[in-house]
Amino acid sequence: MKTIIEPFRIKAVEPITLTTEEDRRGFLKKAHHNLFLLPSSQVLIDLLTDSGTGAMSSAQWAAIMTGDESYAGSPSFYRFEAAVKNLMPFKHVLPTHQGRAAEAMLMALYGGEGKMVPNNTHFDTTRANVEASGAIAQDFVIAAGLDPANEHPFKGNMDIDALKTFMAANHERVPLVMLTITNNAGGGQPVSLENIRAVAAVARAYAKPFYIDGCRFAENAWFIKLREPGQADRSIPDIVRDCFAETDGMTMSAKKDGLGNIGGWLALNDDAKAEQARAHLIRTEGFPTYGGLAGRDLDALAVGLEEVVDENYLAYRVRSNAYIVERLDALGVPVVKPAGGHAVFVDARAWLNHIDPMHYPGQALAVALYEAGGIRSCEIGTVMFGRQKDGTEQRAPMDLVRLAMPRRTYTQSHADYIVEVFEEITRRKASLKGLRIRKEPAMLRHFTCEFEPMTA
Repeated sequence: MKTIIEPFRIKAVEPITLTTEEDRRGFLKKAHHNLFLLPSSQVLIDLLTDSGTGAMSSAQWAAIMTGDESYAGSPSFYRFEAAVKNLMPFKHVLPTHQGRAAEAMLMALYGGEGKMVPNNTHFDTTRANVEASGAIAQDFVIAAGLDPANEHPFKGNMDIDALKTFMAANHERVPLVMLTITNNAGGGQPVSLENIRAVAAVARAYAKPFYIDGCRFAENAWFIKLREPGQADRSIPDIVRDCFAETDGMTMSAKKDGLGNIGGWLALNDDAKAEQARAHLIRTEGFPTYGGLAGRDLDALAVGLEEVVDENYLAYRVRSNAYIVERLDALGVPVVKPAGGHAVFVDARAWLNHIDPMHYPGQALAVALYEAGGIRSCEIGTVMFGRQKDGTEQRAPMDLVRLAMPRRTYTQSHADYIVEVFEEITRRKASLKGLRIRKEPAMLRHFTCEFEPMTA
């Protein structure tokens, strides 16, 4: 069948605000053309992020009522811990309020001035936590991962030859090796099980711990099942277990494939590092059996980890994104192909090639999407990654716009509306102008910086 059937029915609804284009121009001006600064009540379809913005199931809401708020030793924690260990075979699981807290804790264990951390591609908060520790974030995604039109099935893969060369020259400065699944900054592209094992082998060769940023582990496992030879007949939980069996630990934002509105964790096998991490957790997040979360949140995540590996859900999730990618491709809108798992990525640099990358074509497109149709998206390009650690600025490898799809939130009619907005922008794209940054913070500028439109 051609129609995408959501594998759920709607039990509760939330109204969204309808606005006019004139309204939205005023809202943009007040928010300094930064979509992060818009009140969500002024957004029609919110695709800024898929992090914590999804709908929870009736089973998750029921689990919330079983939440135990004991400060120490809550049964909610033990249900959560069992759900994590069912999929990821780690000795120690430390809950955090979200993924960036796990990253900060990891860098407190391994980071430091002059150290170097390789990854396929560090995402924004990961890079910021690495650099805040004094270390240097190094990216080694394969060449196909930097080519939006390339149809490579695993564009998130680490370039193993580049990693080997880097480790041979710098291993004494490397405290750990990381890998992000799926590769968010590169278009939500998956990493193959073969590549995970190859990265693990390089890390072992130099006796370095290997950690995965596993925010979208279930979507990555689904792509492995669909695309990797020999994996088609295997269950998603078994593929997930194989991915993490190769590692020494993981960071996790459970606001993605934990199907929660809040939460995350750091998991690891090293007893001594775990003891240090618990001390850090108590100092910054909370006691190790709640880690900055309410017991009800832990119970919701325990159920979410069961639901996220359901193949009917994953098939719907990935197909919904692919549908929009196919429609935009037919319109002539350059998109990252093949479709990723959690978002649609538009190649703004290619589509708005009259705007210089240093004038932020990704932000220009994101602003146009909101103005034309009330859609809030996110620039992933020179605004997010152009500012260097030394304060200089250079163009990012790509200028993308990410339309991140909240889980179980929007329907196919919303998807069709998104395509219609792109049809409208197609008619006016030659008139779109770049922006300049008027005010920015020293780090993670994309969240709070202020823009002003170029006049020519």
